[in-house]
Amino acid sequence: MTQAELDRQFMQQAIEQAKLAAIAGEVPVGAILVRDGEIISRAFNKPISNHDPSAHAEMLALREAALNEENYRLPGTTLYVTLEPCAMCSGAMLHARVDRVVYGAPDPKTGAAGSVLDIFSSKQINHQTAIEGGMISEECGQLLRDFFKERR
Repeated sequence: MTQAELDRQFMQQAIEQAKLAAIAGEVPVGAILVRDGEIISRAFNKPISNHDPSAHAEMLALREAALNEENYRLPGTTLYVTLEPCAMCSGAMLHARVDRVVYGAPDPKTGAAGSVLDIFSSKQINHQTAIEGGMISEECGQLLRDFFKERR
């Protein structure tokens, strides 16, 4: 299987997490953390239900993996997320030493992987994370549009 095929497969898993978020009344964002072709954690947004502004899907996936690995560093991992990461999540990914981030829809309001900010392009940061945006972006974006359309 090619890397592109694997990326699509794992992004579909992140989309399933995003759908769970929508069912729970949360903004539909899902994340999957993968190492060596195996999912090591999965999560969806929970800031509303957890009463926690940091409970983004990416943060929860990183926390779960770090607890399971008993290490706050997560080298050799790829994080798949349905929405471009914000500054908080991007910073956590850099601190965790995530190798690669693959995201779906761009976030023109708070995206920190190129839309509003580009935290990952800073060469002064001691860890470099590869970024690939736009993976299944239409489906990822449609989940968000549908969610907010129902709210209005």
